[in-house]
Amino acid sequence: MKVTTDMIDKQLRFRGKLFDSLMKSKNEQKWQKAMYKLKKRSDRSAGKNIEGLHCSEEWITRRDGSKLRIRIYKPLGDTSQIPGVLWIHGGGYAMGIPEMFGEAYKRLIHASPCVVVAPDYRLSIEAPYPAALDDCYDTLLWMKSHAKELGIREDQLMVGGESAGGGLTAALTLYARDREEVSIAFQMPIYPMIDDRMDTDSAKSNHAPIWNSDYNLWAWKLYLGELYGGDVPPYAAAARATDYSNLPPTVTFVGDIEPFRDETIQYVENLRSAGVPVEFKMFQGCYHGFDIIHPKAQVSREAHSFYINAFKYAVKHYFAKQPTDRV
Repeated sequence: MKVTTDMIDKQLRFRGKLFDSLMKSKNEQKWQKAMYKLKKRSDRSAGKNIEGLHCSEEWITRRDGSKLRIRIYKPLGDTSQIPGVLWIHGGGYAMGIPEMFGEAYKRLIHASPCVVVAPDYRLSIEAPYPAALDDCYDTLLWMKSHAKELGIREDQLMVGGESAGGGLTAALTLYARDREEVSIAFQMPIYPMIDDRMDTDSAKSNHAPIWNSDYNLWAWKLYLGELYGGDVPPYAAAARATDYSNLPPTVTFVGDIEPFRDETIQYVENLRSAGVPVEFKMFQGCYHGFDIIHPKAQVSREAHSFYINAFKYAVKHYFAKQPTDRV
């Protein structure tokens, strides 16, 4: 899909071009090197608190016995019996740490008091699939077993994330449904990265700012490792699922000029066909991650209001009783 400047929302054009020029990579090797450099740079922010929130950190035990760092964000003051939100950061599965997405946590917590738990999951430059999914699932199980200590409702465990975090959200809800160890009440996979096949119109030859077809291809190859080009399971790329029944109510949005447009639309249609309640909106003139790149733009404010209103509705209406006979 060819993207021209006049297709981009006027308020988003300058920042899109600026960020694109700063992170532009001409080949796969340079892109991978950039991911390693970004990790070193972002790691310097590890442990940084967010003003206006109660921030803490835990190290939980993975299934292999190693330790996983998680960040916990709460409203200031005493809290109890509020939703728990597992928020999974984006970054093409290859970059990022929880501390980089503080505005998303503040937005959720200020909209409706909740506890946000954000795992510092293993990136694809450290370990390919299923490392990131395992880390997110281990965090979800930890949230369930520590609900009382965290001050969250056991029947309101929610999951959300943007981009690769949205992809992990969609994969995690499939995985949790099939394992039947923990129930998820609501999911927020924002412009999710869910289809490695890249065979939709929006995913082909798309060179919109921020995230284009080249980056997408390189990121999937890195995340899937030896699985790339073969029999990829839906827990790695949720668009490959064939059964969307019994998944939690969902909200998502996407820009109309980004690579993930068509796969997000298809995902929404699959959920609705399976009887899953979905709130969905597509925003015109928007490239990938537009609401993060320029959060004060009018269209970004509209996008934030859209999914936050859906979140507030979910807090009042969506609950999922936990299994009692499993972990």
